[in-house]
Amino acid sequence: MFEIQPMDAATFRQQTRRSTIIIAALFLVLAMGFSTAAVALFGEAGGDNLRFNVGGVFVAFLLTAALLRGQFWHQAWMAPAVYSWRLKRSLMSVTNVMHQVTAAVAQNDPAAMKVLRFYHLGLTQMHELDGNSSDHAQLQREVEAHKERMQALGLDLDQKRLDPAWLEALKPASR
Repeated sequence: MFEIQPMDAATFRQQTRRSTIIIAALFLVLAMGFSTAAVALFGEAGGDNLRFNVGGVFVAFLLTAALLRGQFWHQAWMAPAVYSWRLKRSLMSVTNVMHQVTAAVAQNDPAAMKVLRFYHLGLTQMHELDGNSSDHAQLQREVEAHKERMQALGLDLDQKRLDPAWLEALKPASR
């Protein structure tokens, strides 16, 4: 279950920039090191060593990915980037069943109404965190209309959690 957390957009962008720079620098150092080592061990002086350079970069990529998911993922300095990834994955899980969500919302299904409200809140936060104000302005009319509809039905507007059971309940509707 994913829950939307309050975050300051400026701090978020600063922290995600820092973690991106750290991961990119690590990758560059590893790629240079493995490529140099591969050429030194297996290459030919004055020969075509492109495959060894590419092999070194590929190994560096695999090692960076393994370190990212295995070691760095749970570190405090990666928390904003991990949160962003989880937020976007949650939004994508809703997007994948959006036809079913909108059809169920048209039928005033409470679970679908909650899913769509979560989607709107999550998308709004994502736009704020990414500094994407143009998409946010376009979404605002739809968000307000849905909010009014939920209020008329007496549903709670504070839908900061995405319950996977809501999505599962909507999936069979298409079959």
